[in-house]
Amino acid sequence: MQTRLRTFETRGPVDPNRNYVVPRTDEIADLVHRINDGRYIVIFAPRQTGKTTFFQWTLDTLDETYLPIQLNFEMYQDISPEEFYHCLKKDIQTEIENCQLQNDAELHSFLKNTDITSHIEMREFFEQLGSYLKNQRLVIIIDEFDGIPTSVVGPFLHTLRRIYLSKTPNRCPYSVGIVGVRRITQLDYDSDISPFNIQDEFELPNFTLSQVRTLLEQYTKETGQALEQDVIEGIHKQSGGQPFLVNRLAQILTMELKIGLEQTLSTAHFQKARHQILNETNVHISHLKTNIRSKPRFETLLMEVCSYEVGIRFNIHNDLISELVTYGILKAGVDGYCEITNPIYHYCIVQIFQPVINKYRKGDNESSPLHVITKGN
Repeated sequence: MQTRLRTFETRGPVDPNRNYVVPRTDEIADLVHRINDGRYIVIFAPRQTGKTTFFQWTLDTLDETYLPIQLNFEMYQDISPEEFYHCLKKDIQTEIENCQLQNDAELHSFLKNTDITSHIEMREFFEQLGSYLKNQRLVIIIDEFDGIPTSVVGPFLHTLRRIYLSKTPNRCPYSVGIVGVRRITQLDYDSDISPFNIQDEFELPNFTLSQVRTLLEQYTKETGQALEQDVIEGIHKQSGGQPFLVNRLAQILTMELKIGLEQTLSTAHFQKARHQILNETNVHISHLKTNIRSKPRFETLLMEVCSYEVGIRFNIHNDLISELVTYGILKAGVDGYCEITNPIYHYCIVQIFQPVINKYRKGDNESSPLHVITKGN
């Protein structure tokens, strides 16, 4: 029976048995080092950058002295604080009982007969849980943290901070990873407090050119089909290494253009793939549209960045720029001005705001949310 070839994945977590993957070896080693140090970590990156896969692989590398569990706050956004803490406890219980400690009768009884109804009880719960885990260190990764109810985020983070600063040996949880799109400072909580100023921020970067090359070499090794070097470099340049875009371009090239394996994938083939991705609707571009349309002032800012005639100096302390950086749309250019992070995004943004840009080019820029600086001044 012929072994089924792996594929380039764009729909969710990747599996090395089914998909071509970027190992992220250095990034995983970095995060494991922080976990070993007992850090409370904020892992942030735009959507569809491989966060879920990344932290799953990281937890798989931990040895038996750790008890790693995974939580997800995606469905919690509109529930009451009481419901949130009840669901939190149930999720923790389920995760622990699915681990190797499921036959521990005392621990099972504690989990079954204990509830959490507030952040105070959450701290007490973890203190007691730590005594049942003995020498194992609890590591919690919270995915989709952005879904936490607004009324809960401040007390929840304050409680984690208090646990982190406690003098208890092998505190519980020992390490926490908060995974989300936004930084903690961009979540809605009382601006007069700093509930989580102990966090260790970890930014998951886009793929490097070397990583894109590694990804595509796996395909060549399995199929025998070669790619011109310019194609690999073109995929990285056009996508900026954004994982979804890299895999989508590779998907089009290797599957949808129906090019025989005996042919080398050339620059001409890549141009067809590029044309297709620029003119299709997919979930990633839909997210891009949603994000840049979420605030009317984004339009003026982005069209000024895209215009090539004027520029906006990069300033991470500006709320609009900071939010677009968090979405993976803006970055700092080498000249100190804002840049769109990749040519595919640049093209899509121009197309989305084309009527606005035409109006702008007639001189209607009076409502600019930022001071506009002509490049070179």
